[in-house]
Amino acid sequence: MTLSLRLLGTSASRPTIERGVSALALVREGETMLFDCGEGTQRQMMRYGVSFSFGDLFFTHFHTDHFLGLLGLLRTMTLQVRAEPLRLWGPKGLHAMLKKCEGLGIERLSFPLEATEIEPGTPIARREYHVLPFAVDHRGQSAVGYALVEEERRGRFHPDMARALGIPEGPLWGKLHKGEVVTLDDGRVVDPAALVGPTRVGRRVVITGDTRPCEATAAASAGADLLVHEATFGEEEAARAVETGHSTAREAAAIAARAGVRRLVLTHFSARYSRDPSDLEREARELFPATSCGRDGSEFDVPFADAGDDTAAAPGSQVK
Repeated sequence: MTLSLRLLGTSASRPTIERGVSALALVREGETMLFDCGEGTQRQMMRYGVSFSFGDLFFTHFHTDHFLGLLGLLRTMTLQVRAEPLRLWGPKGLHAMLKKCEGLGIERLSFPLEATEIEPGTPIARREYHVLPFAVDHRGQSAVGYALVEEERRGRFHPDMARALGIPEGPLWGKLHKGEVVTLDDGRVVDPAALVGPTRVGRRVVITGDTRPCEATAAASAGADLLVHEATFGEEEAARAVETGHSTAREAAAIAARAGVRRLVLTHFSARYSRDPSDLEREARELFPATSCGRDGSEFDVPFADAGDDTAAAPGSQVK
């Protein structure tokens, strides 16, 4: 089951020649979710092959570099005669932001717009995963980060053991893999625990939005497969980071190391680092080597931690 991250805008506050402002897409098994929608996001989606048919847009907060692209995106969707609802999610202030957009075409859409103000700690449930918002620390703003958390997966099915027990390949294998006890034609009762290993954790991807390093991010990121953390400044601007409610690359790395994540991707760079953020990457890697500085268009696959050693599942079932 595929899971990948596509960065659409990696600049802080304003676009530069090299970078657009905040937006990224998370694609899970063909389902696209958009996080933030800075100025020009729809053009970045076209450029980097992100579908306009997505159903959910999550806002981290309502500074303009995180939502100003919404109007153009909605207008384009209407010109495409979209009919499916678009679900907007965000912290307190979402409804007020949409109210300010009235009169600019937002009330004349070809599709329903569903807006929900979320509470940190209250998960948004989906099939096989949920999106968990958590409070972050950004200049007193009502701001959140998001963690996509997959449910536990079934244990590995062991086909060689099934054959050795004389269990015919087919529907019975599928039932056993789902945890069902089966009775064979010869009267033997087979407990799935004999053929299926323990359940395995799903993947976790964490997106911070704008924030100072904070306990909530560390907690939400514990053991995460991928952490996307803002890194607006280098260490020479540490005081400026505190003043503006942002993080340095080194501070982001400290959170990643503390949380025990598998990989850290830095984004939201001040314009001074737009052309070459290598100093930020170097500073972060001193604390957390598995760090990458994102660029517009960068794509990061998120494999399972145990990828590569799955065995075949029963016919009709899928090893996830």
